[in-house]
Order: sequence, then structure tokens, then C-alpha cells
Amino acid sequence: MGRSPLGRGSSAGLVVGFAFEPKESEHNMNIALHAQPYDITATGFYFSTAEEFDEKVSKLTNDFGDPVEEFEIQFIDGEQIDCELAKEIDINQGNFRSYLDCIEAWEDWQKILVIIAVGECGYNFDADVDPDHYGIDIYHTTSMRELAEQFVEEGLYGDIPDSLQYYIDYDAIARDLSMEYSDTVIAGDYLIYRAS
Repeated sequence: MGRSPLGRGSSAGLVVGFAFEPKESEHNMNIALHAQPYDITATGFYFSTAEEFDEKVSKLTNDFGDPVEEFEIQFIDGEQIDCELAKEIDINQGNFRSYLDCIEAWEDWQKILVIIAVGECGYNFDADVDPDHYGIDIYHTTSMRELAEQFVEEGLYGDIPDSLQYYIDYDAIARDLSMEYSDTVIAGDYLIYRAS
């Protein structure tokens, strides 16, 4: 079954969608990173693009006139989700170019998938891997109980007659769901996810 921002199949084989409308990235590169030299006799600089980094590095020397080559890359300013992505992938001199490409190309829902995959599930960041590849289902709900109610409403537990609706133990279903699903907060949004 193909994956999309609308979710993927549930364990019951039925398609279960995202319980929210994924935010579209605005693709405005209002981001500021800082290159802090490991050489204590050199001064760091701010940059927003790989080209700007390369240009500033080519002119940078330490107090002795030697070129500076190694930097700690720090996230300074930008969207909260981009900050969280930088943190989870442990942005550094080796991956900041890929990071900048990804925040330009990916929608917010793709960034969320990578943040969960790397930060919560232990995957390594690889900009060449489609974020859908990680096999993570995401639901924007306020609790496991709300997810249980959503699953019942969508028919994951079969067709339940109206006369029995009041006898459903949503708390018990929520406890069962918590065995497979986890929760997290990303960019201020509470999310429940399952990695398959």
C-alpha cells in the first residue's frame, strides 16, 4: 500500500489517514546558522546557504593567518520545526548542506517523519532516503483515548451497532493502543505515532 501524507494501512488492513491536515512548508529560507570555529583564534560567522558558508570560509583565517577548516554548526534562527530537525539530526559540518536542501524541499509532514525516525526510533539521518521510507504512521490527536475513539468511528474494530456504542470501553482500547503507539510533541503539536 503506498504512503502519502494521508497515512497508510492500519494493522487491521484498513486505510487510516492522518487525523490532521499537514502544514505546508512555506519554503522561505529564513534560517540562520552559525559556524563556530574549533580554532579559538578565529571568529565564527552567520550564514543561511551553503554558498554563503563556502564564501565566508574561503576568506576566514585565524590570528596567525592560517585558513580555518573545522567548525561546529549551530542553529540560530528559523521555524521551530527546522530547529527540531537540526537538533535531531545533530547538525554538523558534514550534514548541514543536506539539511539545508531538505528544509527547502520537504513539507512539514516529511520533516516530522524524519524527526520521529531519527529522534524517537533511532534511525540515522540520510537526506537521500524518502521520509516515507521509515514506515511511520502519525495521528494528530490529544490522547490515546481520542485515537481509540477515532479508530472505532472509522470502523477499525468492525461495524458496531448503535445500540452498543455506549458500552465500548475506550480507555481499555487506549491502553491496548499504547502498546504499539507512542506520543511526542513536535513544533508544539502533540502527535501519536507508530513505527512499523
